[in-house]
Amino acid sequence: MLTTIGPPVPELPVVDVEKAQQYYRDVLGFEIGWLDPGKGIGAVSRGKAVIFFRRRQEPFEPAIHWIFAADIDATYEEFRSSGSKIVEPLEKKPWGLRQFTVEDLDGNRFYFHCD
Repeated sequence: MLTTIGPPVPELPVVDVEKAQQYYRDVLGFEIGWLDPGKGIGAVSRGKAVIFFRRRQEPFEPAIHWIFAADIDATYEEFRSSGSKIVEPLEKKPWGLRQFTVEDLDGNRFYFHCD
């Protein structure tokens, strides 16, 4: 029998954990969970979504995450009006998804999508 496990929690590499938390709170609507500046780690959450941050080391490659949004139009408008860096506008892609892409301060990307 398989045991129940929770959803994965991404750990994003960032230049400044505290600034990342402030950006995610002020622009993307997350709540700051905790911060350990000495270790260069922290967390934010929004509903059931949790993200950990860690001070990045070189070489660095941005992370990519796919996030389902049931009301993609409202989600797009929320992030557009909050000043998020939208690097690909909401559109229907050749693979059938309606999606848009948000990039954070450190180049990490979030592909918000709906079937």
